[in-house]
Amino acid sequence: MRHRNKGVILDRPKAAREMMLRNMAASLLLYEKIKTTEAKAKACKPLVEKMITTAKTGDLTARRSLISNLPQPLAVKKAMDVLGKRYAERPGGYTRIIRLSKRVGDGAQMVQLELV
Repeated sequence: MRHRNKGVILDRPKAAREMMLRNMAASLLLYEKIKTTEAKAKACKPLVEKMITTAKTGDLTARRSLISNLPQPLAVKKAMDVLGKRYAERPGGYTRIIRLSKRVGDGAQMVQLELV
């Protein structure tokens, strides 16, 4: 039984799920918006929020933390140099989810996850 387990599984093993979410977070930081399913967007949103909050401090510890979490070095660079400064005054809520149409193949609800 999964009582009190809040994390989503997304029908993947743990390593594949974590890498998928890290790749989605890196893509969102690089391109500032991605199109994905609603479940994946809701799972990815807290990761991105924490990464931007970490990048706001702007020190070496924050950079090393982002390097350990993000697979693309350009995403780390953009988070530290651009996004950390952009959201310096904002206390949180850096992303938004906009619902799009349902996917044709299986009817999954598609959304656009973007930075505010």
